[in-house]
Amino acid sequence: MSELFNWQITLPIALAALVFGYLLGSIPFGLLLTRAAGLGDIRSIGSGNIGATNVLRTGNKKLAAATLLLDALKATAAALIAWYLLGKEAGLLAGFAAFLGHLFPVWLGFKGGKGVATYIGTLLGIAPWMVLIFAVLWLSVAKLSKYSSLSALVATLVIPVVLWFIGEPKIALVMAIMTLISWYKHKTNIERLIAGTESKIGQKG
Repeated sequence: MSELFNWQITLPIALAALVFGYLLGSIPFGLLLTRAAGLGDIRSIGSGNIGATNVLRTGNKKLAAATLLLDALKATAAALIAWYLLGKEAGLLAGFAAFLGHLFPVWLGFKGGKGVATYIGTLLGIAPWMVLIFAVLWLSVAKLSKYSSLSALVATLVIPVVLWFIGEPKIALVMAIMTLISWYKHKTNIERLIAGTESKIGQKG
């Protein structure tokens, strides 16, 4: 427990990591890719989000896959670069800030995606072994329920708990905060899940 509050990072380095991570994370790849492909403004269709799920609603699976990959890797890059230059704790903060940047990008009036890809990307940068656990959880829930949103909600809920029990309290704390924010961004999905009106994976219309 004492390790949870024993941060060695200085304030200037922490601020540098946060700013760097936020700016990198706020790059709206979904919007940039769809515009470059001549598909217009992704925010005008579907959920209005800039993430891969909404890009998929354009019917372009390759573009959606590219968005998913880039949204994940921008968080991974933020975490790894900051870790290499400024230390592990800076990497953790940079990954967290990249997640925030994706959800609340300054360039788009702080209206971004829901953060599942950048959540995974942050894990890949700071605790790569947890990505496998996330994938197993997501796939298992998806197979049983056919709900993509429920799969993400369950996976993000379990990850901080696992991190805590394997002795990574700082990472667990940051991922728990990210989980709470991600759940908030999924509030309409949660409401639809409760009402039984959430779209299932592969469902038309």
